Parts: sequence; C-alpha cells; structure tokens
Amino acid sequence: MTPTTSPFAHNASSVRKLMMQVQIAAIPALLAHIYFFGYGITIQWGLAVLTLIITEYALLKLRGRPVMPYLTDLSGVITVTGLVFCIPPESPWWVIVSGVIFALVFGKHLYGGLGYNPFNPAMLGYAFVLISFPAELTQWTLPSDVSGHHIGFMESFQMIFTGHTPNDLGLDQITGATPLDQVKTALTQGTPVFASLDSANFNDNQIPYGWASINIAFLIGGLWMLYSRAIRWQYPVGFLGALAGVAFVFHSLDPSQYAPVSFHLLSGGVMLAAFFIITDPVTSSTTPMGRFIYAIGIGLLVYIIRNWGAYPDGIAFAILIMNMFVPLIDQYTQPRVVGYKK
Repeated sequence: MTPTTSPFAHNASSVRKLMMQVQIAAIPALLAHIYFFGYGITIQWGLAVLTLIITEYALLKLRGRPVMPYLTDLSGVITVTGLVFCIPPESPWWVIVSGVIFALVFGKHLYGGLGYNPFNPAMLGYAFVLISFPAELTQWTLPSDVSGHHIGFMESFQMIFTGHTPNDLGLDQITGATPLDQVKTALTQGTPVFASLDSANFNDNQIPYGWASINIAFLIGGLWMLYSRAIRWQYPVGFLGALAGVAFVFHSLDPSQYAPVSFHLLSGGVMLAAFFIITDPVTSSTTPMGRFIYAIGIGLLVYIIRNWGAYPDGIAFAILIMNMFVPLIDQYTQPRVVGYKK
C-alpha cells in the first residue's frame, strides 16, 4: 500500500548505529594505547563492561524496564569506553568498577535513563574517582619508549588485581606524572615551561610522546565521524579553536609561564573530549549556535583549570560545568521558525 500521509522517508538512524560508529572510531586510539602503554586498558575495559552489564541489569529491573533493549543500544558501552580511556591503565580494579557504577547510577538512571540525564555519565564517573582516589589516579603508566619496558598482559593483570609490580621492576620505573601534571608541578617550583618541556622526554616540537599519539589517533577517528556525519562540526571546532586560541595568546605574552598550543592540543584527553565526549547529544546543546557556544565554553574552562585550577587537566569538570548551562544556552539560541516574523 502506498503511504498517503507523512513521513515518507526515514534515514535509518538509530541509537545503536550511532554508538557503533563511535566505538569503531575509537579503535585507532585503542591500538595506539596498547602499543604505547600495554594491555592494561583491555583488562580495564573488560572489567568496565562486566560492571556495566550487572549494574544496568539490576537498575533496569528495579525500575521495571525491559532489559535487552536498553542493554543492546550500546549507550552504556560508550560511557564505559570514555571512562576507561581517562584512568591509568594499571589502576586497581576497584577504581574502574566504582567509577562505572557511579556513572550509571548517578549519571544516567537516577534521572530516568538515556535521554533524561543532564550530566555526561562518563565525566561524572571520572570526576568521582578523581576526587575519591587521587593517589591511584596520579600513578599513570609511562609510555614504553619512556620507561623502556612494554607491560605485557599478565603483568598488567597482576598490577590491576594484586597491586604488585613485576619482580624486576619498581613502581617508579613504569609509572609517573603525565606531561600536564609534570609541567604544572614544575611551575609551582619556579621552573619555566620551556625548561620542564626540554627535560620531560618531549620531542623537538615539544609534543609529549605516547600521549600525543593517543590524541592523534582520536583525531583520526574523530575526522572519520565528521565525514560520516555521526557528530556535528561545531563541537570540535568550537572546543579546539577556543583552547588553541587562548593558549596562543597567553603563550605569546609569557612563554615561560604558559605552554605552547601544540602542548595543550596533544596532551591530556583533548581529542577524546573534542570528538567523543562533548559531542554527546543528550547532555550538550541542541541548536547549531548553542553547540558552538557550549564547545567554546568547555575550551575556555579547560584552559583556566589547567593553568590556575587544582587539577592538571580539568576536562571532566569543564564539561560538567557547561552541562549545567545547556538549558540556558538552548533557550537563547533557538533559531527563528521559518515563516515566523517578529
């Protein structure tokens, strides 16, 4: 029978399809992470997915919702994937487990499930473990080209579940501060930025090894998502443009106190945030101009927190703060209705 009323077409889009595209786009970063940091992230991801299944099942049963449709839409997998990339790959098993539980309970189901949560669940879970377990979150595994040792699967398994390092290695040999943390600590001790960059295993362009490769891998995956129209361009352009712009201005004014643009763009979780986190359609603005303003706000807040805040990166807190402003941004950036004249 030929339809006689609209709609006549459907774009075949679905939550599952979108989430699968995001997961595929993260594969280059996963491979780069394994190459530079070892297999710890695969163990953490397995723990996170197992925790996700158990927690989602229990919460959906408590809420009287069907289990399989919500488990198979892959929205929870995206949450745990974003969280896994934010924590040290050899952190204790209970860090990722508690982070995932907090993210799902207080970042998703407490508000009614997917589509109703005002805060990004992955960043809410990360902020929780960052505040709750600061010591564990600062023991980052060093890239293999820095430590001289590529951590194997069983070595990662041992560190995650027992807390013991391999017999021939000490904790200080394979873990250390991130580039952002190292530069921030050096500044508090009076060491100028260029001096700490020159002595911190960075290359000639002052881009940190390992961490830069992860960001470049996320950039590649993000560009593919832009090409496939899985995400909107306003998010990465607004966020990266704001962060790069303010970093350029301050570095030009005082290179001894403020790191160069390349350092800010290729360290920490910048590319992860730009293409995989702030693009969450539920917790971000829904208007074209609103998305741009939302992304710019996150970029500015990240720079402020990095330079004058208590945390070396600050992406999670910047996103959560801007999540609170989304309703206001949407209210004042609604496009004019076609055919309506004020």
